[in-house]
Amino acid sequence: MARIPTASRDTVPPEQAAAFDQYVAGRGSIPETGPLSVMLHVPELIQRGEHLRAYLRGDESSLPANIRELGMLVAAREMDCQFIWNAHAALGRQSGLSDRLVDNLRDKKELSELSPAETAVIAYGQEFFRTHRVSQDTFDQAMAQFGARGLVELTTLMGYYACLAFNINAFDVGLPAQTTEPPLPV
Repeated sequence: MARIPTASRDTVPPEQAAAFDQYVAGRGSIPETGPLSVMLHVPELIQRGEHLRAYLRGDESSLPANIRELGMLVAAREMDCQFIWNAHAALGRQSGLSDRLVDNLRDKKELSELSPAETAVIAYGQEFFRTHRVSQDTFDQAMAQFGARGLVELTTLMGYYACLAFNINAFDVGLPAQTTEPPLPV
């Protein structure tokens, strides 16, 4: 159970009740788990974040689905976020990431037989999450793969999923009842 109860219309700031109603009506229910269950305590925040999420995960992004999912998985692994890992590992496999890549990333094993794009995503994300910087060589390799637009999108995607992981981990949001993946060894 998370460290705070599920949000309700009665618990959100009164000036944000309309945003709460709009979000819940659009979704069809109040999220009981995951980052959105935490963020719904500030409905304006979740509403604004949904626009970014829709762009980053949708067809507007210049990045193919497998690269987007790999970026999410790198962020989840580096942030030790069980919830995001569980939510995206199967989607990563469905988008074309190999079982070996997903399993080895989860288990922090050697990653081999990667495409240049996969190598660039992993190196870029791991270097940033571990050092809070990206070397010129790593940056140049990612830029060569994705161009300026793609690299801005990838950077923002990883940052967005780090934000979600921060909420999940800080508020101790558990996994859903049905999991699809083995947990991250942390």
